Amino acid sequence: MAPAQSASAEHILRLFPEINTSLASQTQSSTHDQDLAGYDEEQIRLMDEVCIVLDDDDRPIGSASKKVCHLMENINKGLLHRAFSCFLFDSKNRLLLQQRASEKITFPDMWTNTCCSHPLGIPGETGSTLDTAIAGVKRAAQRKLDHELGIKAHQVPIEKFDFLTRIHYKAPSDGKWGEHEIDYILFIKADVDLDVNPNEVSATKWVSEADLKVMLKDDALLFTPWFKLICQSMIFEWWDHRDTGLDKYMGEKEIRRML
Repeated sequence: MAPAQSASAEHILRLFPEINTSLASQTQSSTHDQDLAGYDEEQIRLMDEVCIVLDDDDRPIGSASKKVCHLMENINKGLLHRAFSCFLFDSKNRLLLQQRASEKITFPDMWTNTCCSHPLGIPGETGSTLDTAIAGVKRAAQRKLDHELGIKAHQVPIEKFDFLTRIHYKAPSDGKWGEHEIDYILFIKADVDLDVNPNEVSATKWVSEADLKVMLKDDALLFTPWFKLICQSMIFEWWDHRDTGLDKYMGEKEIRRML
């Protein structure tokens, strides 16, 4: 057996230049970050998750923490990351909405689609081609449906998710935080059991198309900016074809720019 090579940082990085060194050089976690002082402890912890940083054409550049990706000072310089928005319909063709918890750092207390989050810079959720990226966001959606709503993977199998399109949008949450995402739109039809995580979700509601149109006219209700964009553009046309004819809307290659 050949003697083991020295495992110095220089040697390892020379052999494996694809290693992202940013986490190794990080000296402070988000739990001790002044930008996050006063926020919910669990939501602060989640700010250490690693998002996929993109160019404007959805090509991965690298990764950065959720905190770095959501600071408006970085967004205003062009920092962009990958996300997904999942729309879950039941057998009665009702859409499941959630109201984001007050503990959320971005867009707290707002109503939105079933689940909205990010694929992470981890094996299985990244992807540099459209096909691999779609597979990654489907896995991320399955993971987050469980985390936020307690929906187990067997009720939302990967193969049941339909990818429709991508939207590129930017929106501030407050003076400090915001979103700048290429957002993958996923539909899935399933009858599910909910076990809501109160740190993520304060309320849920099954709605018909008519119910949602009434909600959108209610000035007392707040909605996330990405959900409003989708509602103002294609959601009701897609919904009308949920059971017949959705195929013609699936797998769109072009990114819809909604900036």
